[in-house]
Amino acid sequence: MKVSIVIPTLDEAGNLEKAVAALAPADPEIEVLVSDGGSKDATFELAKALGLRVVQGPKGRGQQLRRGAETATGEVLVFLHADTLLGPGAIAALRAALDEPSLVGGNFQLRFSGDSAFATWLTDFYSRIRARGFYYGDSAVFVRRSVYESLGGIRPIALMEDFDFIRRMERAGRTVCIADPPALTSSRRFEGRKPWRIVSQWIVIHLLFFVGCPPGLLARLYRSGTHRPGREKRSRSVTKES
Repeated sequence: MKVSIVIPTLDEAGNLEKAVAALAPADPEIEVLVSDGGSKDATFELAKALGLRVVQGPKGRGQQLRRGAETATGEVLVFLHADTLLGPGAIAALRAALDEPSLVGGNFQLRFSGDSAFATWLTDFYSRIRARGFYYGDSAVFVRRSVYESLGGIRPIALMEDFDFIRRMERAGRTVCIADPPALTSSRRFEGRKPWRIVSQWIVIHLLFFVGCPPGLLARLYRSGTHRPGREKRSRSVTKES
């Protein structure tokens, strides 16, 4: 069973090598493909140096995942974020799970890096919502190619492209969450942000998604609630000094 792992990248030179090293790409039945969205750092050169297939095009995770899937040749597609690491034996566990013909795909149980209380809470929260069919691209979603194509693939929308596809996949048949080994994802996108703001934004975006709000508007709302680490602290300092 050939497995194609599609990694969307945008300036991920600092994470790509570690993510690929965890995949044991020497296995001839594992294809690792990077779908780059115009990185300004050394991501493209690093991917080529690692012997990976690389496709390039406009940025946008939905577009990048779709391009990667169209280029990949495996019977199974795995969508892996560059800052998510799969543990030893992950692909073997995936293949074993898909020996069950009724399974259409699934994901890996997710753990968040770091020892903060919020990272621990997120790990538990994601475990609980997975039981209700809520999971996302950072948990290394995988799907049989035949199912992926029958569903029309990942839509190149501005935000929630992973959840949009997962909802369709869940309706297509039975899925599995592989607990051993789990996937480890970076908590970097939460750095410098207040937990209550992160959770409230998550709730608002999901509510708007379910009522049909355009993905472009959701993306603007998402960007408005995120910032670089330290920005919030600097903003407070400026206010105090002015």
